[in-house]
Amino acid sequence: MSTPVKLAVIYYSATGSSAVIAKEIGEVAEKAGAEVRLLRVAELAPAEAIASNEAWAAHAAASADIPVATPADVEWADAVIFGTPTRFGNVSSQLKQFLDQLGGLWAQGKLADKVYSGFVTTATLHGGQESTLLALYNSVHHFGGVLVAPGYTDPAKFVDGNPYGTSHVDAQGAIPVGEQALAAARVQAERVIRFATALKSTAA
Repeated sequence: MSTPVKLAVIYYSATGSSAVIAKEIGEVAEKAGAEVRLLRVAELAPAEAIASNEAWAAHAAASADIPVATPADVEWADAVIFGTPTRFGNVSSQLKQFLDQLGGLWAQGKLADKVYSGFVTTATLHGGQESTLLALYNSVHHFGGVLVAPGYTDPAKFVDGNPYGTSHVDAQGAIPVGEQALAAARVQAERVIRFATALKSTAA
C-alpha cells in the first residue's frame, strides 16, 4: 500500500487573506488523502509596525498557534505550496527569508524532485500577481523542483484568470476571500496532490 503524499503549505500573511487560501488548500489536500502541514513563516516586521495596523495585529494574534515553518518541513514534504502577498511585484521579505534558509538542503540536493506551486494576494487588481508567482518560481527552478501550476485546466481557473496560481485582490484586507479564489485554490490543491502522487509512485 502506497504512503500518502506529504504536503507542506508554507505561507506568509499579514492581514489574513493568504492564510484563508492556505487553509483551504490544506483542507482540500487532506480530503484528497494527503498528510498536510499548514505552516506560516516567521514574522520580520517590528512589533510597533504590526500594532499600528488593526487588521495586521488581529491576524497576528489569531494565527499565533500556527506552527512556524522550518527547512526540515520542506525536507519532509513530497510537495510544497508557497503563499505570499506581493511586495512590489515580488514575494514578501518574510517568505524570501525562509527561501534563503534552504541553501543547506539545496546543496545536498534535498530540494530536487519535489512538486512545488504557489498562490498570491495583492492589494490592487493586477498589482503584481503574475510577476510575484514568476519570481517565486525562479527558486523552484534552482531547486530542481517539479513546478505544477494550475494552468487553465478547470472552469474555475478561467474565472480566477490566473494560470500561474490562485490569486486574490483583498484591497488591504477590505475584500474577504470569496468563492472564486477558493474554487481556484481547490483546483490547484487537487492538481498538486495528483501530480505528487504520480511522481511518488514512480520513485517507489
